[in-house]
Amino acid sequence: MARKKNYLNNRDLYDQIVLSKEQDKLTPDAERMLILLAERAINRMRYLNEDDRLDCLQFAILDLLKYWKNFNPKYTNAFAYFTEIAKRGYAKGWNKIHPTKYKGTVSISGGNPD
Repeated sequence: MARKKNYLNNRDLYDQIVLSKEQDKLTPDAERMLILLAERAINRMRYLNEDDRLDCLQFAILDLLKYWKNFNPKYTNAFAYFTEIAKRGYAKGWNKIHPTKYKGTVSISGGNPD
């Protein structure tokens, strides 16, 4: 039985990120890999509203493209590192779309914030 090939190889991603850090600019291949990672990782989550899913995906892609330079090449598991950034991006997007900080509270002026 043949092994199923992963959609994204950790070594390829690592090499592209290291090359990008050397050039101080994200390579087109690295950019495609980060976007692919975000698009695939979100499939493990469920959203009732497709617009919410797309918004959270955009937050994750933005974070990946924004914070890729923070990757430390001494850490060889680039896939896990960037998957975590994407997951935090999804959460950031969800919390922005659906803030719960003041849900069920009443403001000092007596109005309901909802």
